[in-house]
Amino acid sequence: MFEARDLSSPVEAVRNEYAPDVQVLDCARDFETLDPARAEDLGLVVDRLEPASYPADWLPADAPTLLARYAGSDLTIGMPGDGSVVWTRQTEPPIVLVKARVEGSPEAFVDFLIAEALVELDCEVPEHFLGFFEDEYLALDAATDLDPNDTYQVAAALFDGWVGLQTREVFADWTDDHPELFDAWQDAGDRLEDRVSGISRAVARGETDFADATELACAAIKHGLELPAPFAALDTSAYRDHGPGYAVKWAEKTFDSLAE
Repeated sequence: MFEARDLSSPVEAVRNEYAPDVQVLDCARDFETLDPARAEDLGLVVDRLEPASYPADWLPADAPTLLARYAGSDLTIGMPGDGSVVWTRQTEPPIVLVKARVEGSPEAFVDFLIAEALVELDCEVPEHFLGFFEDEYLALDAATDLDPNDTYQVAAALFDGWVGLQTREVFADWTDDHPELFDAWQDAGDRLEDRVSGISRAVARGETDFADATELACAAIKHGLELPAPFAALDTSAYRDHGPGYAVKWAEKTFDSLAE
């Protein structure tokens, strides 16, 4: 199921610089969430497993089943929305997992995703939005007029945007030291630009729902793209500094505005 990945020279250089103790593994099968039994197979390739858990009272009663399971004591790695490359500190040493779905993707883009995971590990951000929001996830749930799955998507997006505020200065500074990865980061941003500029109009016309729009806007934050209202308020030092409390206030104001 898991096999050490041969890293390109640019990615190996990033690992040596930012996360030299991290193992990068290819996964033979694709997944959204590794069930506990399969996740524990990692015990064969790491020194130790340290499952994370979160208090049940951080979750609303109607939280998605997968989120409730993730909060429990079983070893669970990866969640819906995590993308093609995931990382975890629930193992010793920490690991980056490259999902089978990356097959056929441009090599430069996959290299950037792995490098991004290594930088996030170095930044010591939480592994999942539940570790970011903690009990304020209840306040976020109360602030939105969304079903549990859409609230989950918005929370994951807001967390992704906050992480992007931590990492994008690193990527922007790679022009000389890691030029191939800088180019891949910039290219990924260029591909988002046209879609991002029209998201507010798309939501107003009913062509895009709010959760999808938030996911797109927050993905753009890591590339420093200009965002339309109300998402521009997330690309601020205030959000970087105040995190979950700011995100909840943003959601409250945004949904109050949408209701008018």
